[in-house]
Amino acid sequence: MGEDAPVITPQSSQLAMSAEVADALAAARPVVALESTLLSHGLPPGRNLDVAVRLDRVVREQGAVPATIAVLDGQALVGLSRGQLERVCAPEAALAKLSARDLGPALALGGSGATTVAATSLLAHAAGVGVFATGGLGGVHLALPGSAGTWDVSADLGTLARTPVLVVCSGMKSILDIGATLEVLETASVPVLGYRTDDFPAFYLRSSGHPVPHRVDSPAQVAAVVRAHRHLAGSGVLLANPIPEESEMDESVHDRLLAEGLELVRSRGVRGADVTPALLEHFHTASGGASLDANEALVLANARLAARVAGELAAT
Repeated sequence: MGEDAPVITPQSSQLAMSAEVADALAAARPVVALESTLLSHGLPPGRNLDVAVRLDRVVREQGAVPATIAVLDGQALVGLSRGQLERVCAPEAALAKLSARDLGPALALGGSGATTVAATSLLAHAAGVGVFATGGLGGVHLALPGSAGTWDVSADLGTLARTPVLVVCSGMKSILDIGATLEVLETASVPVLGYRTDDFPAFYLRSSGHPVPHRVDSPAQVAAVVRAHRHLAGSGVLLANPIPEESEMDESVHDRLLAEGLELVRSRGVRGADVTPALLEHFHTASGGASLDANEALVLANARLAARVAGELAAT
């Protein structure tokens, strides 16, 4: 999070890395990509910058270089200066939320925005960063009460299917259809690993009730799987790391908030891309901030684990 001048990559004048990130990649040192949507859209002002600073510190403590990714004034940035990070976190910036499909228009038209899991994965790979830590993965949306089904599937899944980046997350939020999401990942031949668990996590909860296809118990095992998979396929790898036990939400409270949230969006006629923000806002307000505490704890744990895996990958 220094004030380095950006290093323009030779592939494109629209993709720039901080000097620190460029030097680390050139020396084959571990780098961990971090998304900016969590900061700009997922956490309240003040708390978002504090979490950004803590993420930076956690990654560095494990010997890796943090690379927060965003698009500012038509340029994709991999590794933000302190001033750029403050801009991302400032409420008056009103940054757009950029998924994979939005990157081309934003870059070509001089736009600015925070990057989602899909967009961050693409830009990390373009810069040569192979490990990415986030909070939760997008997925297949739940059918709302009274509806027959949904075609709303996150771009995160398609991007992961064709982008060779390791994504470290705490599963998907339970406001999504986790079983259907795991089926989509299976169809896309994306390996799903559970870190020291046999149960796929559900973001605020340590278990979704769905098993993980493969269990790994150390960063070295994760790195071995990633290396083997990259020799054979071009898709990414998903590493599901359960929220720390002491930070898990009470299951009965969680289930009540989810039921209330689903009824809320149904009664208000909320549809499409507005459903997830509405449900998350209900979680945040009705839980008295407990969901924000859980979110912070899990993303820090994921960044720590991602940095350790990145170190293992860089060592070989």
